[in-house]
Amino acid sequence: MDHREALDHLHALTNYEVIPRAGRIEGLSLDNMRSVMALLADPQDSFPVIHVTGTNGKGSTVAMIGSLLGAMGLRVGTYTSPHLQSINERIRVGGESISDEDLAAAITGVAAAAESTEGTHLTWFETMTAAAFAGFANEAVDVAVLEVGMLGRFDATNVAHGKIAVVTNVELDHTDGLGDWRRAIAQEKAGIIEPGSVLVLGETDPDVAVVFKDEGPASILERGIDFDVIDSDLAVGGRMVDLWTSRGRYAEVFLALHGRHQSENAVLAVTAVEEFFDDLLPDDVVSEAFESVAAPGRMEIVGRSPLVVLDVAHNPAGAESLAEAVDETFGDSRRIIVVGLLDGRDPRAVCEALAVADADLVIACSARSRRGLPAHEIAEAARSAGAAVEVVVNVDEAVDRALALAGPEMMVLVVGSHTVVGEARTHLTTN
Repeated sequence: MDHREALDHLHALTNYEVIPRAGRIEGLSLDNMRSVMALLADPQDSFPVIHVTGTNGKGSTVAMIGSLLGAMGLRVGTYTSPHLQSINERIRVGGESISDEDLAAAITGVAAAAESTEGTHLTWFETMTAAAFAGFANEAVDVAVLEVGMLGRFDATNVAHGKIAVVTNVELDHTDGLGDWRRAIAQEKAGIIEPGSVLVLGETDPDVAVVFKDEGPASILERGIDFDVIDSDLAVGGRMVDLWTSRGRYAEVFLALHGRHQSENAVLAVTAVEEFFDDLLPDDVVSEAFESVAAPGRMEIVGRSPLVVLDVAHNPAGAESLAEAVDETFGDSRRIIVVGLLDGRDPRAVCEALAVADADLVIACSARSRRGLPAHEIAEAARSAGAAVEVVVNVDEAVDRALALAGPEMMVLVVGSHTVVGEARTHLTTN
């Protein structure tokens, strides 16, 4: 297959990232993935793995772990999801997205292996995950950093054996919120922890943390006990952080990301990489890694006068962290918020967490996805949260409307699903 044919093959597969939540199925299994991986000579076993799960902060934590490992001189593969603008972003080696040619070759190999096994049908995400493993093996990476998708125990990435398991947090997302949902989510996410692995645990709620501990890792490091953030101050272009771990302290390190929550992701990343090397990291390595790290779509500034900020906060906890970060970083600047979400989210809770009542205007739009929440539903939720609202269904047109209304001293905040933020990013950076 060439690149176009590979994309056509992917698009013909079942893709649970775009199927509305009500249409998803039960009976998940890793059997198909294991069968295909075996036919490909188990490429996922050819490199050590750091596995990252949690509700919020996974992508940023992966980016920081990858940057730290790269600054230590390793050839690093990272696998993340979902993407913002191109599926190639999901598979990176040395910080660079996989090329069209290499992606096509990897998908071709995975498709051939699946087709040669009777009764084996991989999904879109399984195929991409298998392609990532094949690509990493072909590139002879020294280590791979894998972000769990929507699952955990039965996530396609879990055919790999993580040397380090990192848990960011457990919050409301991809769930109906019924019953003891936090524990149920934790039980699913804890499935990436193996008996011989090191667990780096960012979740601090004892009732939830115990679920991860009960998986029986070889050792456990807990935030607030074995590592934490000492200080995190606003700085030009990011934050100045002071971190401590069981191995030492990293003082006055510049982190080129906005938001206090990124400091928490940073100390998780440092601790994970310390455990990977079983040693304290050199100060210059941490400084180099954090001052060069990039996390597109995470409080990313893409325009000024008016200030334009993009963020993929799409659940209440993420929206609350974003609102706090925006207030701290940019003060009480007047703002217009463009919001678009996928199904399975509570738009009223997200809008309240964003403090939309304090904005000059909320513009509700719809993600270009089968899972996109109708703009009028988001608008209704924003109005009920006290906001003045307009509906502009198309993302590009919603962004243009916000820019047309915003004065030079105002902020346009584009927030919501990766699909919405990715569309906005493409529109803003190519026009």
